[in-house]
Amino acid sequence: MSSPVISLKDVSLTLQGNAGPVNILREISLDIEKGQSVGLVGPSGSGKSSLLLLLGGLDTATSGTISVLGQDFTGLGEDALARFRRDHVGVVFQSFHLIPMMTALENVATPLELAGVPDAMKKAEEALADVGLAHRTGHYPAQLSGGEQQRVALARATVGKPEILLADEPTGNLDGTTGEAIVRLLFDLRDKHGSTLVLVTHADDLAARCDRIIRLRDGSIETGAPETRTEAAE
Repeated sequence: MSSPVISLKDVSLTLQGNAGPVNILREISLDIEKGQSVGLVGPSGSGKSSLLLLLGGLDTATSGTISVLGQDFTGLGEDALARFRRDHVGVVFQSFHLIPMMTALENVATPLELAGVPDAMKKAEEALADVGLAHRTGHYPAQLSGGEQQRVALARATVGKPEILLADEPTGNLDGTTGEAIVRLLFDLRDKHGSTLVLVTHADDLAARCDRIIRLRDGSIETGAPETRTEAAE
């Protein structure tokens, strides 16, 4: 049996608040296999987004161990984590996080250029075409609708064909119809690149498209609610 691509052992995250330490995550242990899609669900404040940030090396656990693609995150500095993320992980946020002074094409090409990938602009054009924005490559984020901005963000996250794809409430700022289109694109791109997908969402119907559902409450995986397994999204 192959090793999991993501493995957490007794991972906790504690932050300092005005009133003292705040336990965000408590002794999370979790394995995710290659190619799986996993929905992280739970009420606001349950730790879903914080867990996703740890998986992407965007935050550091207070204790425990995190291994992604065989790389132990323990002790890695910000530069090493950034290089790992650049080479292996795509991230999609609720608020798009596009660079406002760059065109759609430049936003998508930038991570490739930083990695020294040849033909970055050509690959970025292909990624934008994959999300239906071949005609919007020269537009700036302010000239795009919310749905179009999220399509650009999806193209940027997947242009490097990442092994790991992380999405934090990718439809949270979109209306129902636009959100549905983004969800279809997200799963289509995941299938195209064979990525392992971890998705944070409040929407039960969206989580149900994943192979597994993991429920968090008060920073812990709910022990009374077994992981839900469904058919993967078509």
